[in-house]
Amino acid sequence: MRVVGLIGLVLALLVVGVLAKKQMSSAVAPVLPSGAQATTEAPAGDVRAQSRQIQEQIKQSLDAAQQRRPVPDDN
Repeated sequence: MRVVGLIGLVLALLVVGVLAKKQMSSAVAPVLPSGAQATTEAPAGDVRAQSRQIQEQIKQSLDAAQQRRPVPDDN
């Protein structure tokens, strides 16, 4: 009975491995639009503004999550 369990485990791992390989090989790198520049560096002002915007979005999400929701009555 242990052999049957081991064979099932090996088959399951094989299927997961094949699916993972297929998923990884089908991942395509995003293509830049024809007018976009290929540089990875952005001006410091843009990075700071983007950082502030992300921080504000996270703060708003946390504030919304902390608010208590009204509990409906079971009546």
